[in-house]
Amino acid sequence: VLIYLLKELNKFKDSSSLEVITELLLMKDRENKDDYTNVRVLCARVISNFKDHRSVFPLLACLNNKDDHYKVRLSCADALGRLGDRYAVVSLIDVVSDEEEKSVYIRESAAAALGMLGDVRAAESLVSILETKSGIMDKFSYLKERVIEALGKLNFNNARVFKALKNSLSDENPQVRINAIEALMEYEDEKAVELIEKMLYDEDEDVARNAVIALYNINGEIAMNSILNSSKMSPACKDEAQKILEEEKEDIYD
Repeated sequence: VLIYLLKELNKFKDSSSLEVITELLLMKDRENKDDYTNVRVLCARVISNFKDHRSVFPLLACLNNKDDHYKVRLSCADALGRLGDRYAVVSLIDVVSDEEEKSVYIRESAAAALGMLGDVRAAESLVSILETKSGIMDKFSYLKERVIEALGKLNFNNARVFKALKNSLSDENPQVRINAIEALMEYEDEKAVELIEKMLYDEDEDVARNAVIALYNINGEIAMNSILNSSKMSPACKDEAQKILEEEKEDIYD
C-alpha cells in the first residue's frame, strides 16, 4: 500500500507531502527498518523529484549512516545527484574518498552523484582515487569507471585531471579505457584527440570501436574517411566507421 501511494504521490511532484515522506525515509526509533527497505528506497527517489532544498539533510543523514541498509544509502546517493543541490558536494566527496567505507558500491554511487552535480570541487578527490587505484582490476574497477564518468561530466580543463584520464587509457580494464575515451572527448584540445587516435589500435575491439565513435563526435565525416582510407587500421575500426557513415546517410534521407 505504501509503495502504491508513493508512486501516486510521485506523479504530482508536489512537495506538500515532503514531510511525511521524509519521516518514512528516516524511520526514526523503528526497530523493523529492514522490513521497509524497498519503501524507503522509493521514498528517496520520490523526494529527489520534488527538487526541494530541505531534502538534502535527511538524504545525507541516511547516506552517512553506515549502519543503515546499503540499498537505502545507494538510493540516497543517487537522489542527492538528481536533486541537483550543490550543498551535498562536500559530503559526497567525503563518502567517495572514504577508504573505510564497507561498501564500494556506496562510493560508486557517490561518484556518480558528483558527476550529476557537476561541481569542480570534486575534481581533486576524484583524481586522487584514480591515482591510488591505478592498475587495480578487482572490486575497484567499477569505482574507477564511475569516477571517470564523473570527471567527464565536470568538463573541467585541469592538467592533473587530464593526466589522470591519459593514464586511465592504459588501465587493464577495457571499460575503464572506454570511459576515459568518452571523458577525453569532452576536451576541446588537440592533445586529447591525439590520445583518442592512439586508442584506435587498442587490443580490445570494443575499446577501438569506441575510439572511432569519439573521433566521429569530434571531427565528423572527415575522421571516418581518414580511418577508412588508412591501410594500418583494423577491420573492426573500418567496420565501425562505415556503419557510422551509413547511419548518417540514412538520417539525411529520413
